[in-house]
Amino acid sequence: MQTDDSAACLRTDLLKSSETFRVLVGVTGSVAALKLPILVSQLLQLPGVAVRVVTTEHAKHFYNPADVSVKIYSDKDEWELWTQRSDPVLHIELRRWADLLVIAPLDANTLGKIANGICDNLLTCVVRAWDTSRPLLFCPAMNTAMWLHPITAQQVSRLKEFGYVEVPCIAKKLVCGDEGKGAMAEVSTIVSVIKQYLQETDEPSQKT
Repeated sequence: MQTDDSAACLRTDLLKSSETFRVLVGVTGSVAALKLPILVSQLLQLPGVAVRVVTTEHAKHFYNPADVSVKIYSDKDEWELWTQRSDPVLHIELRRWADLLVIAPLDANTLGKIANGICDNLLTCVVRAWDTSRPLLFCPAMNTAMWLHPITAQQVSRLKEFGYVEVPCIAKKLVCGDEGKGAMAEVSTIVSVIKQYLQETDEPSQKT
């Protein structure tokens, strides 16, 4: 059951703070989710950046929350926080908080959900409510055979039509033993793309 204290903690955590750029990291059920601690750590090294994480339940299988140094939100938080009309709606609060959303990794299942407007968990609800004037980056990660399935190209194209930005997957030997395209982009590549948006945000303040 949600308490006044839990709602207050949420609002405190998501208050606009001194950080100049707020990055929300979505993580889904691909083995590449094991890179979440590294991604968060490298993002926090960027000046003025705050980070929060939204995880799917399946993604939890691949990383240890103790290795992630920021708040992680999951489906449980969404439902425990809301019991009456005055309570915060977590996927809306997270959408308001974030300047940029990056989904890394984006597995085949969640790719299909987003392409078809399905919003059945916290992360997909954030995406469905996303302010499309703000950047949304997605980093596909899946088995090579899944990547090569004809529907994958259609779904990736659909996300691009929405205005979302693909950080393309790469070819390598996958954890399953297959070799080919489908691995998530390197963490350094993802951070580099996010850094470009951070620099664009900084430019107006530098000119004034």
